[in-house]
Amino acid sequence: MTKAYERLLRCYEGIRDRIPFSPKVALVLGSGLGDYADSAAVEGVLDYHDIEGFPVSTVSGHKGRFVFAYVGGVPVVMMQGRVHYYEGYPMEDVVLPIRLMKLMGAEVLFLTNAAGGVNFDFHPGDFMMITDQIANFVPSPLIGPNIDELGERFCDMSQIYDRGLCQVIRDTARELGISLQEGTYIQLTGPNFESPKEVRMCRILGADAVGMSTACEAIAANHMGMRICGISCISNLGCGMTEQPLSHEEVKETGDRVAPLFKQLVTGAITRMGQAEA
Repeated sequence: MTKAYERLLRCYEGIRDRIPFSPKVALVLGSGLGDYADSAAVEGVLDYHDIEGFPVSTVSGHKGRFVFAYVGGVPVVMMQGRVHYYEGYPMEDVVLPIRLMKLMGAEVLFLTNAAGGVNFDFHPGDFMMITDQIANFVPSPLIGPNIDELGERFCDMSQIYDRGLCQVIRDTARELGISLQEGTYIQLTGPNFESPKEVRMCRILGADAVGMSTACEAIAANHMGMRICGISCISNLGCGMTEQPLSHEEVKETGDRVAPLFKQLVTGAITRMGQAEA
């Protein structure tokens, strides 16, 4: 048993009696969805500070807690506040919450984030369903001794984002009349925004959106055999694509503006996922 797995088990054993149900879906709430849980049927809350050895987000506005709630009748564990590599945490810490939610029982990982658009066909406020990713610019969370209890050493990455779940999101967006882009997400380290040439590089590599999270989480989930889907809110266009300098305030403003539609899309998709499993 590796040290990483021993730590993961300690986290789980410390909270297992406080978990109100076995979740089916693990939902990571990105920028713009921070208050999503406020309107859900909450069954329990676990603050990250109360979990021994658990990393705590240092990003302003991230509450830092697990929320257990029913969404459209589906039992969901939500992460209000994720941990980022740029905060100085090792990658093992960044993906620890994902692994913990798998131990709780979650079989589906629903990732959301705010991202910069590097595709000229995108506009601030668009939603992009993630169909593939590029994660070569951050360390793989699988580096080091393999956690055999979670997955195999060399896991296949040919279909990270589950086709069936992607179709659920498409159908939901169509039903709600919400425009939905599709594309490839690339993760860079951050916390600085990209330079114009780095944005151009991302586009040349085939990316449509760039951010500072998500891809590493998807790798860890894929390693464990979880089904994965994800949506990026395009908060701004990449540096050099407009004359406007980038700022975190712009990211927050766009997220707040489209939050109602984002919440509808996420709720509708999770509800459909539950109906498909029934």
